[in-house]
Amino acid sequence: MKTSTQHDYLTKLKCIAIDDEPFALEMIADDIQKVPYLELVNTFSSPFEAWELINSGQIDLVFLDIQMPTLTGTQFLRSLIQPPMVIFTTAYQQYALEGYDLNVIDYLLKPIPFDRFVRATNKAYEMYTLRHKEVVEPAAPEVDYVVINADYKKIKLFYSDILFVEGLKDYVKIFTVHDNKPILTRSNLKAMEGKLPAQYFCRVHNSYIVSLQKITAFQKSKIEIGRVEVPVGSRFLPAFEEIYQGQLR
Repeated sequence: MKTSTQHDYLTKLKCIAIDDEPFALEMIADDIQKVPYLELVNTFSSPFEAWELINSGQIDLVFLDIQMPTLTGTQFLRSLIQPPMVIFTTAYQQYALEGYDLNVIDYLLKPIPFDRFVRATNKAYEMYTLRHKEVVEPAAPEVDYVVINADYKKIKLFYSDILFVEGLKDYVKIFTVHDNKPILTRSNLKAMEGKLPAQYFCRVHNSYIVSLQKITAFQKSKIEIGRVEVPVGSRFLPAFEEIYQGQLR
């Protein structure tokens, strides 16, 4: 039975420890195994031994000693192109500033009290969670209508009901499937064009926008929507042809 302090961690940080002192390496390994969100993958007495594993991208966190023969921990860290998170473990305080310049998660002085070790690993876990957090945006509902003002009220017009729109200076007439009489609303054609999705509607003239789905026939100078003919302006023709032919493919 779990106590209130026990947790199941969906993600564990894959860790390695590098230290040339066997006793220090054993202590770090033991501390790692006590922390439930850490997974000890391996320990190394030399940074060169860990090079290939780190470069494979499989390691999330490295506990790295600084004062080692041949290559120091700071030199090793600088040599990595894409280093994982690093916590320095050292007996020498003078390297602290350099460690923070290298953006390490924390700097632990030996002998390392376990509570201090846990505070450092908490930082690493929080950093990992922050980097890998998936922000799921709620999907915006797909709008399939436009709202217009007409007859002193707001009218909801579904895109599928609109045949074409005719501009009349400060007004537009919207011709629909269900009504013989167009809906008149105070607007201009440019504003109306901005409200209608380009995948369904196309401006074909200074005075007309048509529903691409409602076109029944097309010639160079006119479009037929049922029995109604809508003129096509020469400057709108190339763009319209490209869009309309694309929909016919």
